[in-house]
Amino acid sequence: MSIPPLPHPAGPAPACTCAPAAEAPAPADGGEPDGAAGRFGPTHALILLIAVLGLGSGLFLAGTKLETVFALLGGCGAIGAATLTAAGGGRRLMSILVEAAVRSGTGK
Repeated sequence: MSIPPLPHPAGPAPACTCAPAAEAPAPADGGEPDGAAGRFGPTHALILLIAVLGLGSGLFLAGTKLETVFALLGGCGAIGAATLTAAGGGRRLMSILVEAAVRSGTGK
């Protein structure tokens, strides 16, 4: 069984008539642009919560000691927080994490 060739136009292809996409305007205060595409929302938090609970339960049921499970999940959380900070330009997230670390160090 052979496949017939597709027809090709005789002349050059016409230029794209698509209108260029308008860029989102930059915020006036120099902060992050508006839009939900790069934000961490409640759906993301729920998915991560389910993943962490599933992973922790699976490790515990496989016979891993509880201290090791907590250490592994804490390391995964730290990597996730660092990734979110780096990807989002995360000045706000970084300031929150530093403030939490300082408060825990002072005992408040």
